[in-house]
Amino acid sequence: MERRSSGHGRDTGGPDTERAESVETAETAETAESVLSELYSAPPGEFVPRREERAAAARTAGRKEDARRIHAARRPTLAAWAANLLTRSRPEEARRFLELGQALREAHRTLDAAGLRELSAQRRRIVAALSRQAAELADGAGHRLSPAAQREVESTLRAVLADSGAADDWAAGRLAVSLVPPSEFPADSAPAAEPRGPAPRPKSSRRASAAGDELAERRGRRREELARARQQAERAERRLRDGQAAKAEAQVSLRRAEQRRDRARETVNSAAERLRTAHEELGRVEREHREAEERGRRAAEEVTAAEQESRTASRRVDRLASRVG
Repeated sequence: MERRSSGHGRDTGGPDTERAESVETAETAETAESVLSELYSAPPGEFVPRREERAAAARTAGRKEDARRIHAARRPTLAAWAANLLTRSRPEEARRFLELGQALREAHRTLDAAGLRELSAQRRRIVAALSRQAAELADGAGHRLSPAAQREVESTLRAVLADSGAADDWAAGRLAVSLVPPSEFPADSAPAAEPRGPAPRPKSSRRASAAGDELAERRGRRREELARARQQAERAERRLRDGQAAKAEAQVSLRRAEQRRDRARETVNSAAERLRTAHEELGRVEREHREAEERGRRAAEEVTAAEQESRTASRRVDRLASRVG
């Protein structure tokens, strides 16, 4: 039934308003999602400048939350970028790989030894094949993977098989760091087949088995703690590498700025030298102008004196001539 607003007050919003707000929110999220997808599909060297450009555009458009999400995106390591490239460039192989992981996790939960052996064999072959494909794709894009980076890709693929959350992260194609498989998931082998024949174990054997299970559980917890510590160490190392990369970029920018500053100083010094030379030339010309004016003044005085002397001489001549006549 349609909800009506009260006639005595302002409409606080109905289904249409709520749907409009939901659509607007979805459009905003889609905009941020599309930008993030674009960023994580770009080569690692272009990630930071593209991220800052897209975040600035979102801020200019008034989408502050989008700008915050975009700016918070972490630059992927080379291995993580190669894993993202794999799922984007080989979608069909990625789909089959995700299905294999789901089947392998189900077999592990149900302790289906036969299924685990078969799926584990597939896992080893497919992880090796996909890691080679990732290396080839990265090499084709101009980024050769080191052996360490290729091992990180293999670790990510094993984590995708072992953990549904890791599978979802990889399928999204936005990994910033490599993934590590959980320690409780078998790394290389399936459980051994159950022994044939009815061979019940004695009580002492069962007690030893219980003690062994407890020991195995303690070892499992220690392995988990070790795995978590390794993950933290890897994250710290990745942050260090990201910081070093950012520092290197900043140093390059600083060197370029210093070069531009030095060129500007040279231009200013050259202009100052030309200005000083022009001032000297102007002073020399002004002195010559003053000297020429002085010579002209003296010459004018001499002409005036000569004219007066000439007039005096002419009058004397006239007087003498009148006396003689």
